[in-house]
Amino acid sequence: MRLILYSKPGCHLCEGLQEKLEQIQNLSFELEIRDITIREDWYQAYQYEVPVLYLSNRQGAEDAKEEIIEEPLPRPSPRATVQQLEQMLCKYISKNKKNNAE
Repeated sequence: MRLILYSKPGCHLCEGLQEKLEQIQNLSFELEIRDITIREDWYQAYQYEVPVLYLSNRQGAEDAKEEIIEEPLPRPSPRATVQQLEQMLCKYISKNKKNNAE
């Protein structure tokens, strides 16, 4: 699994979420940071929304001709602990795996 974090420089909420995601140890995922200031379409979509987090199946879909699905995740509270964030991600990752298996 891959998590995609849409972020922008100087965003303290973005930096805080990124730090917490990098501290998660009990889940296996690749973290991709997308700076919304480098692409106009990202900027227009997320300029007032960052941080925005997506769950992607891209990691498994690169070699196969499988459709890449990016699912938006609810924004975690800035006060959420690393453990609370991990629990939320576990819920969505297991839901995503179940849906992909069907």
